[in-house]
Amino acid sequence: MDKELDDILKQAGTAPHPVDPALLNRIGASIQPDLRPVRPVPPSWALTLGLTLVCTAVALLGATRAGFYGFHKLSVLDRALIFPLLGVFICFTAASSVAEFIPGSRRTVPPLALLGMGAVALLAVFAFVFRDYQTEHFLSQGIVCLTVGLFHAVPTAIVIWFLLRRGFAVNPVTAGAVAGTLAGLAGVTMLELHCPNFEFFHVMLWHTAVVLVSGAAGAWLGRFVPSRP
Repeated sequence: MDKELDDILKQAGTAPHPVDPALLNRIGASIQPDLRPVRPVPPSWALTLGLTLVCTAVALLGATRAGFYGFHKLSVLDRALIFPLLGVFICFTAASSVAEFIPGSRRTVPPLALLGMGAVALLAVFAFVFRDYQTEHFLSQGIVCLTVGLFHAVPTAIVIWFLLRRGFAVNPVTAGAVAGTLAGLAGVTMLELHCPNFEFFHVMLWHTAVVLVSGAAGAWLGRFVPSRP
């Protein structure tokens, strides 16, 4: 009967199984040399704040060196639309990056869905703000902006890796995509502060391409450089 089988299994599971103490001593002696004390990982809020500050600092330093031409050319309304949105996008992406490197972290929204919603919101704001539909020097100026944006994304990505290196990414491809997107946002923020080219197609393609290329590069690297526990 099923009840009798359940009783037999319960008794088997609770029955003591003595183990030779000498075997336990040998097992303990074999693993003891590999045991090392570890420092606890900083709290999630501290890591999120650190990543946010890194992205902000890289963007501001880059714009300080190159000039705040784009920021000064924007109207007050345009600034109020673009930069708070970029700040919120950076904060949420930083929190998602931290969650990806801490197994068991609570996620209310899937990270890729979060990135998609942030990208759509950013494109919508760009489409509203930039309405100059000319395409003068589209390729030459576009390649310059893409290069400059990625130039600022690379050191940001290195610092992000340094801050999160003690974590472990269960899904390294997704974690790389999120971290790469975060690094790309530093480059986009720098471009919005610096670039005075307000042509619609220039901003929509070349500026946002920084985030796409950086996120794709992060996902690609995640396939070959998985996190260490």
